[in-house]
Amino acid sequence: MTSPLTHFDAKGDAHMVDVSEKDVTARTATARGAVVMAAETLALVVEGRAKKGDVLSVARLAGIMAAKRTADLIPLCHPLALSKVSVELTANEAESRVEIEATVKVTGKTGVEMEALTAVSVAALTVYDMLKAADKAMRLTDIRLVHKDGGRSGRFEAE
Repeated sequence: MTSPLTHFDAKGDAHMVDVSEKDVTARTATARGAVVMAAETLALVVEGRAKKGDVLSVARLAGIMAAKRTADLIPLCHPLALSKVSVELTANEAESRVEIEATVKVTGKTGVEMEALTAVSVAALTVYDMLKAADKAMRLTDIRLVHKDGGRSGRFEAE
């Protein structure tokens, strides 16, 4: 029986997947996550009073940079020439959280789910870093893939 886990060879050893026979296609992935915090901490973000500066702008840049460096962080990811990375951060005052969404696009032989997830994760970590002096109890939460398209496995939409 063949394992659906493509990062393991027949002996069970981890390896980088050979994508040389795959078709070059347009591929896209979107991930989301959030940082939950005290209302007073979110007010620092919304009112621009965070001591380290513009939290959302810095986190956006960190997420973009992280997507581009995913192969340096995740051992079996292929380095990719990304064609688009967008990271949006939104203050949700009703739920006292910063919501993060990253979309990554490439034309290539492998998908960009890991790049989108990495962008969200590092953006969330950056929000935490910039606000930790005010609120060490913040929680990074709900980081997940919500959409992917392209490649052999086709389209995925989270419920």
